[in-house]
Amino acid sequence: MKYILLLFVLPFLLQVEEGIEWITPIEHDFGDILHKEPAEFHFEFKNTSSDSILIDNVRTTCGCTTPDWTWDPIPPDSISQIKVVFDAKKTGYFKKKIKVYFSNQRKGTTLKIKGYVETLD
Repeated sequence: MKYILLLFVLPFLLQVEEGIEWITPIEHDFGDILHKEPAEFHFEFKNTSSDSILIDNVRTTCGCTTPDWTWDPIPPDSISQIKVVFDAKKTGYFKKKIKVYFSNQRKGTTLKIKGYVETLD
């Protein structure tokens, strides 16, 4: 019974990242950044599928994090990126999630950024 269930569930589990290979880690630590100095990072990925893919949507957990991505189809074997800018308006530790939805995925991929915003006295 276990093996039958595994054969049924396995294709759905594999589909989550099918066609996407992350070139950069999906978690980025900015370390210490200056107060009111926006920090930027580019999450890069490769389309490893045989078809073009689209980034359907990118959602953040708050207004302090702004994503930017291409609306154009990403051809097979092409590299693209999702730019994430953190505004650093509040001081202290931060940890934010960015959810990316690709056209060939059932569930989104969660990217993460973190760091510490400090003031210069």
